[in-house]
Amino acid sequence: MTADLLPQVLTALALGLLGGGHCIGMCGGLMGALTLAIPADQRQGWPLWRILLSYNLGRITSYTIAGALLGSFGWALQGMGLAPVLRTIAGLLMICMGLYLANWWSGLTRIESVGRGLWRQVEPRARKLLPVHRPGQALVLGALWGWLPCGLVYSSLVWASSHGSSATSALLMLAFGVGTLPTLLATGAAADKLTTLLRKRSLRVGAASLIIAFGLWTLPGPHQQWVISALSPPASLQESSHQEHAHH
Repeated sequence: MTADLLPQVLTALALGLLGGGHCIGMCGGLMGALTLAIPADQRQGWPLWRILLSYNLGRITSYTIAGALLGSFGWALQGMGLAPVLRTIAGLLMICMGLYLANWWSGLTRIESVGRGLWRQVEPRARKLLPVHRPGQALVLGALWGWLPCGLVYSSLVWASSHGSSATSALLMLAFGVGTLPTLLATGAAADKLTTLLRKRSLRVGAASLIIAFGLWTLPGPHQQWVISALSPPASLQESSHQEHAHH
């Protein structure tokens, strides 16, 4: 992984973590249902964790595949000179996601409805895998549930694909999926303290504000260069630093 890609990977991780409150609302019920569908003698210790980890591995694999597929589309758009359009859509979706997380505007639910047709085809197959007895079952179930309509996933997918590379988009969605792990593992293991913390209004608003800020940053325009210039040391200071090193 190149050094210039590291900030993007960390951003994808952060998006997954910051969207924790949304994950509880969208997938928390599913994780609870999954846990209840596990035989009683496997609902604690390593047997439980093995199934939860397998489920989440399947889910993250679906995100990664979706990232690779949409990344190819992003690459094609970039070749047509439409990369700014994709970044604009990604930035606006991030802003919508932040507004939705903070309960300031729920328009993102209309975007989530785009994937409901696909989910209607997938859901019956997913339900046939319940109750879960083996990690292999959980892996397939997670891979199917990874296609659940979700505004946070859609926003992240468009942002990842705006990098114009199938491999980069897949990597970023993998990192995003890893970022969602703490919340969904805690929900599945009934870790009440963490889930209660993630439901707190102040935390949700803080996370939402950061996602909105990132959405604004993603939008193409001169603002990125202004911020970089403001954070960079003055040229005179850089020149004196170079002279000092040369002198030594």
